[in-house]
Amino acid sequence: MSPTVFRIGSYRFYFFSREEERVHVHVISPDGEAKFWLEPTVSLAAYTGLTKRQLIRLQKLTEERKNEIINAWKEHFQAGDH
Repeated sequence: MSPTVFRIGSYRFYFFSREEERVHVHVISPDGEAKFWLEPTVSLAAYTGLTKRQLIRLQKLTEERKNEIINAWKEHFQAGDH
């Protein structure tokens, strides 16, 4: 299961239900994908196919919506859906 947290344009922000416990978010688009750690600070963990400009934009969006992503993470995993 890969719940979507939100979408912006062609970017889908989501996480996997059966992955590591450290809070993070995946972002996918037709161009490629990225993974960002959310704690202790937002930082790029991995990416493929995206430009530096796209990565900067995605990191900014992740920072701006960090609390929303963390809340969705906690709600999903506390519900026992993993």
